[in-house]
Amino acid sequence: MTNRTFSLQRLLFCPFVVSFFICSATADQWPQWRGPGRDGIWNEKGIIQKFDKPQIEVKWRAKISNGYSGPTVAENRVYITDRITEPSQMERVHCFDAMTGNEIWLRSYECKYAGVSYPDGPRSSVAIDSKRAYSLGTMGHLFCFDAANGDIIWKKNLSAEYKIKMPTWGIATSPVVEGNLIIVQIGGEDACLVAFDKTTGVEKWKALGDRTAYCSPIIIDQAGKRVLISWVFKRVVGLDPLSGKIYWEYPFGSKIGISTPIVQDNLLFLTSFYDGCILLKLKQDQLGVELVWKRKGENEKKTDGLHCCISTPLIQGGYIYGVDSYGELRCLDRQNGDRFWESLEAVPKARWANIHMVKNDDKVWMFNEKGELIISKLSPEGFNEISRAKLIDPTKGQLETRGGVCWSHPAFAYKHIYARNDNELVCVNLAAPEEESTSQGR
Repeated sequence: MTNRTFSLQRLLFCPFVVSFFICSATADQWPQWRGPGRDGIWNEKGIIQKFDKPQIEVKWRAKISNGYSGPTVAENRVYITDRITEPSQMERVHCFDAMTGNEIWLRSYECKYAGVSYPDGPRSSVAIDSKRAYSLGTMGHLFCFDAANGDIIWKKNLSAEYKIKMPTWGIATSPVVEGNLIIVQIGGEDACLVAFDKTTGVEKWKALGDRTAYCSPIIIDQAGKRVLISWVFKRVVGLDPLSGKIYWEYPFGSKIGISTPIVQDNLLFLTSFYDGCILLKLKQDQLGVELVWKRKGENEKKTDGLHCCISTPLIQGGYIYGVDSYGELRCLDRQNGDRFWESLEAVPKARWANIHMVKNDDKVWMFNEKGELIISKLSPEGFNEISRAKLIDPTKGQLETRGGVCWSHPAFAYKHIYARNDNELVCVNLAAPEEESTSQGR
């Protein structure tokens, strides 16, 4: 294990207010689940417009083990979690140099999985806030590390403390930082959501007696207030992130919710593999919501609207784009949920087929479960593939069928992409040729 001294980087302050960190989360970092704004938006300029080869050249590879969690990147460090079963069952938190792949620190702890289906490894992404890194494991182990050297600042066994009713696939939600709080969604007894002082680990509030779903909470601005949106079992709830007080709720979801709620233009969209989708209007004159429309098909094959499983859709203009239950990339009219088109070009048809979409300027970067990276444009006219190349090989730990999958969300930072499977974490330089010297010098 080595400690490295990093040069100071010129930080470009994130241009949108809907940030989930009080720290200076910057546009060229990826400090939490789905990026700086927790919304799948990547704002960097000076990146390539197409691939010149069918196989992308990897800048560095780092050996890791099994897991579903996606990497996060900040202060020239990349964080990822995994699981090993020999010589004993342990979860691990890795920290690598973002430019070289050299290991900076590694922390591991005993963690026996009990009653967890698809036990490949941790689900939650590490959240980085200022000088601290927060990891949440599948069985409820919460750690606050010194982000630079891995020293444990505080830790908690949430399953023991809050009597978690463990979900079938374990805890999958990623922590979110708001002000001086770190908030986790865990499904504890009268503590589905718990907020801790981020520096000391002291509990500040707990809320809801619901079972947890698998999707991570988000925080938005509504009617002059900060609102924590949490999709739990059978309802979506808006709460005060500083106290846990309920502002509003709306019934939705009877089985599983994995796809992260998305917000645009005061509209909230949620989608589930079994329950279809709903669009809610976020009122701006008061803290409340009202239904715009709801769509649901007959079953998981005869679907209507979007029945997403793992992937999170995006709203672009007056349209919603997402991958349906068997891999069908669809475009919906935002006004009523009517379908404009459907395509199977982005990901082959299969149950739970997955793709992760990240918006950069007028393009959508897609990472599909075959380990391919796609540069595309989406419009009501159809799916326009600009370029596609292989990034990383699928592995069978996450799913044994169809030759394995890549289900983990990648990170986009410093004009690079960071992606993982069950064997390795890889880094690829995406800087345009004229930008490469700047990118390499970070």
